Amino acid sequence: MVNSIVNSQYLGLLLLAQSTGEKAGDAAKGAAQSAGEAASETANQTREILTKITGPKILQAAIVIVVAYVIIKTVDWLVVTISERVARHNRLQIKQFKPFVRTFVMMVTIITLMNMFLNLSRDNVLAVTGTVAVALGFAFKDYASSVIAGIVGLFEAPYRVGDRIAIDDEYGEVVNYGLRGIRLRTPSDNIVTVPHNYIWTNSVSNANVGKLEAQVVTEFYLAHEANPEQVENILYRIAYTSKYTHLKLPIKVVMSDHSWGSLFKLRSYPLDARDEFDYATDLTVRAKKEFTKHNLPYPKRFDLTEPDSP
Repeated sequence: MVNSIVNSQYLGLLLLAQSTGEKAGDAAKGAAQSAGEAASETANQTREILTKITGPKILQAAIVIVVAYVIIKTVDWLVVTISERVARHNRLQIKQFKPFVRTFVMMVTIITLMNMFLNLSRDNVLAVTGTVAVALGFAFKDYASSVIAGIVGLFEAPYRVGDRIAIDDEYGEVVNYGLRGIRLRTPSDNIVTVPHNYIWTNSVSNANVGKLEAQVVTEFYLAHEANPEQVENILYRIAYTSKYTHLKLPIKVVMSDHSWGSLFKLRSYPLDARDEFDYATDLTVRAKKEFTKHNLPYPKRFDLTEPDSP
């Protein structure tokens, strides 16, 4: 009796194992078949796309690219030309059209080329979008991040064309706003390209935020023996009499004492932010003449390890 029960259980286990093996085999066959069908479908789609890449279409695509390039360069030239000929306070507002026009033309060009070769439909758009997203995610994630940040930046506007900004160790005027990054012209007249994705994790210091005026801080170092009231009067006078000074904006002198002497900071605004360095030079030269005229002493020693004053 016991042997019969054991044999029955053993037979049941064999049947169960056989059934499970058959199901696993069927599942493996089904997966392999699905993978084969997917691969075959992908190969067919690839062949279909390649058959659409013909000589005339390549020529049409080249013409589209050339036309887009000409439009972008023409718009850039028109915007710069018009902005330099209108009233000064409208210059930066006109320059803001550049990034929007460039982005619009590039997007239209990309869509036109995709439609030319892929014959975009609803299904094709979804398939291409998914494929491009995966490709960008793995191969061009930094570039894609910069492009997305650039589009976001058009609306959040952490910087605009004409703004004077500081990013990391670079400072200068934004002279171009591209799809991937911006170009800064530094005080030494170098062009520095900064990708847009920098704004995801880093701060951007903007001196004028779309306005013509940007505060200029000019520093003057004098000895403790110098009369602070006299120095203050001199600095106010040279600021108010400078041809660059915007007299409707505040002018302020700030003083701080250090072990080596006194630091005076003259904070004022030029009429145009582009005159920042000419303005600072003008204030410095005229102030030094006044200091010499009144025999105001300079410090003999500097301790650069002291913390910066406000």
